[in-house]
Amino acid sequence: MTPPAPVGPADWPTYHHDNERSGVAPQLAPVGSLDQAWQAPLDGAVYGQPLLIGARLIAATEQDTVYALDADSGTTLWKTSLGEPIARSDLPCGNIDPLGITGTPAYDPATGLIFVVAETSDGMHTLAGIDPGTGAVVLRRALPPPRGDELAHQQRAGLTVLDGWVYVAYGGLAGDCGSYIGSVVAAPTVGIGPLRSYAAPTTREAGIWAPAGGTVHNGRLLYAVGNGESTQQYDTSDSVLALTAELTLADSFSPAEWIADNEADLDLGSMGPVAVGEHILAIGKRGTGYLLDDTHLGGIGGQTASQQICAAYGGSAVVGSNVYVPCDDGTRAVSIDSTNGLQVLWHTPVPANGSPVVGGGAVWVTDYDHGMLYALDPATGRVLDQLATGDLPHFASPTLGGSRAYLGTLHGVIAVSGA
Repeated sequence: MTPPAPVGPADWPTYHHDNERSGVAPQLAPVGSLDQAWQAPLDGAVYGQPLLIGARLIAATEQDTVYALDADSGTTLWKTSLGEPIARSDLPCGNIDPLGITGTPAYDPATGLIFVVAETSDGMHTLAGIDPGTGAVVLRRALPPPRGDELAHQQRAGLTVLDGWVYVAYGGLAGDCGSYIGSVVAAPTVGIGPLRSYAAPTTREAGIWAPAGGTVHNGRLLYAVGNGESTQQYDTSDSVLALTAELTLADSFSPAEWIADNEADLDLGSMGPVAVGEHILAIGKRGTGYLLDDTHLGGIGGQTASQQICAAYGGSAVVGSNVYVPCDDGTRAVSIDSTNGLQVLWHTPVPANGSPVVGGGAVWVTDYDHGMLYALDPATGRVLDQLATGDLPHFASPTLGGSRAYLGTLHGVIAVSGA
């Protein structure tokens, strides 16, 4: 096995760069004119962010294949199959065909493994630990959700590696069919030993599906949770949950309107929680931004401030007290402080609806409906440059490293020069 490598300053080892999901690449070269450096056609769609570990770019496809690409040239260094994906026709609902690896993998510098979850044609979810140097599968184990019908669960949330454990969240398929229950399962990174798990105490739904997955803050994992079926007894759906490393519930927040949110599918589960100093920002499909105290999330209706921002889907980027929000009608910059609460600084004039990341003096964000990558001015939201990318998956978000951006597409990966 390849010796474990530490995470370097230009690496991108997990969704949005780090476990706080900051989305910031501090070592990125200054932005310039955008151009396609290379294109690597792969065997399927790449929904998760590629990982950048040293000179290797790791990409996982919906065909259940994991690739290592040379970050400079796009040449395939190795590829590893984790099985046969499941066809849409064999699922009770959904909008990805076939369905294989959707959630962003995570690199563990302690074991030196890339962790990824594959859904296969037998309807099972399998955790694999892969040697990034060779592509060898070092560990593999079944990782079923703790409750409900496994076939009705989809693994879209980015994986989180924390203190010897890898955390995997489950939601449902597009269409909210079948018996699924939002949950988090954790396995030891050494591959053996009992699993940890948490499942929302609801009869159905409450999926954890935002691409950002768990945000680690003050030693706890924060997850955004979708609408549940209940409209009478509170079931921790439509919420932000703070879980301990042992996956016990430590704290929670839900809007006072949780019943109406559940009835209308206007839940908080669409965007990962954002840590900004001593604050947590949560925004969901309703479009209300809720500012929470990170030491006490507030329970039902306990926000410290709230304001209409936008319907938000995906993951945000955070620089100081500013948050770049993945709005469905174009990125917004939101300022957060204890005195003024939430303040929208700008709304970009272009339909950039992907999950923003920041580096090289720009906010990098996609328009995944029209296949476009934008570099925006962080101070104003104006377009610095743009590049047509080809067809993109929902919530597409670039990886930043060195002097390039790397982006998963419906057909593989592209590298963009100009940073």
